[in-house]
Amino acid sequence: MGRFPFGTMKFSTLLLLPVLVISAACGGSGTPDTANPATAQSAPLPADSDILSKAYDPLYSVPNGFFVDERASTTRSYTVHHVLDASASFEMCTDDLVEAQALEDADNRSRAVSGYYVTSYENDRYFEFIRELSYTEDVGNIGEPTSPGYARVFKCNHTNRDGVDRALLNGYAGRLDPARLSAATLREFTEYFWQFTFLNVTAKKVLLSYSDEPRLRHTLLLALVVNQGIDSCDRVDVVEWRFAADPASGEVTRQFGTVRRFEARLSAGQASLCE
Repeated sequence: MGRFPFGTMKFSTLLLLPVLVISAACGGSGTPDTANPATAQSAPLPADSDILSKAYDPLYSVPNGFFVDERASTTRSYTVHHVLDASASFEMCTDDLVEAQALEDADNRSRAVSGYYVTSYENDRYFEFIRELSYTEDVGNIGEPTSPGYARVFKCNHTNRDGVDRALLNGYAGRLDPARLSAATLREFTEYFWQFTFLNVTAKKVLLSYSDEPRLRHTLLLALVVNQGIDSCDRVDVVEWRFAADPASGEVTRQFGTVRRFEARLSAGQASLCE
């Protein structure tokens, strides 16, 4: 089974970790707009035994070949932070390095845990500003007094999230450059932002990630385990999170819908369906 190869995260009062091990200003505390069970799905579902084995495996998160963040090989505890607009609804973007630096610098001054500037980096998707963050006490899973923070400002000519409501799982998701739009770029966009959703890390597993290339669509098949109380079986929701891109405008929309729901339990390390 696949493993999520990210490094160690330092928890802080500033950061919410709705995903696995990288998050920050891209996280939040909103309530996802989960849809009602759908009547059809895009592809055949895995066998129940496969769904259960991955849903209850504490070491499994994503399938092999899933997008791996550039900072995944960081050996120290670290954070990844996206600079947000004033309403904290969407990630900021600019194509100008100087403006990106000014946005990140102002954002750093407002953070509960700020840091001193070390260097900057950029790729096709974003500008990144590396800071050494100082912690006055152990607020996480290690005792290091400092850790690197990677603050990102997207490049508008690649990923424009202006106007996106990050608390929602349906609707407008942003815009990609139509000149370089492809099944591969849509897949990377989808898998990148999966890391920063509001779904609980202990309940969220990606069973499959696949493209419908002729129509520029990409689907994440998720298994969400919902605890229904002591002495009750868990509810397992199998969900399709579908992303579609308009080839002319590059606009990306998303649709979140449950395609199967059943109950299961974990007993003595073994997952099984409830009768």
